[in-house]
Amino acid sequence: MLIVDTILIIVLVVIDQFIKHAVVANIALGGQHVLIPGFLSLTHLRNDGAAWSILQGQMWFFAVIAIAALGIMGYFFWQYRSNRDHWLEELGLALMMAGTIGNFIDRLLQGYVVDMFQLDFINFPIFNFADSCLTLGVVAIAIGVFIADRREDQK
Repeated sequence: MLIVDTILIIVLVVIDQFIKHAVVANIALGGQHVLIPGFLSLTHLRNDGAAWSILQGQMWFFAVIAIAALGIMGYFFWQYRSNRDHWLEELGLALMMAGTIGNFIDRLLQGYVVDMFQLDFINFPIFNFADSCLTLGVVAIAIGVFIADRREDQK
């Protein structure tokens, strides 16, 4: 499963970088393109902070956090690699690693992260594909831990 997860991480990072480059090439900074009226738009933004633009300009802080997080996730990823009971946590870690790497590449090469997905029906921060991978990874791990706890309770 380690090879499948590694391929998944690489594919997700490539998708993330492709989307970001396409947005930068086709939408002016601050510009917007409606995809689904009243629901989803692409908006080209640069974010040198975290969610909701907190800690703006702290690139080195985010670099250290990303490297530490990748190390910790890699450790758990290695621990789960051969345990079929933890496939959901392993998938979650792969998603989180892909998201972390995707945003880390942006910060390293540009000093900011390109964000583009704007939910038009709610006041929510504009985000990118890597952020979605991180969020889905956290959800997958939470569900996996819940299932594992239920499994332990039944024993």
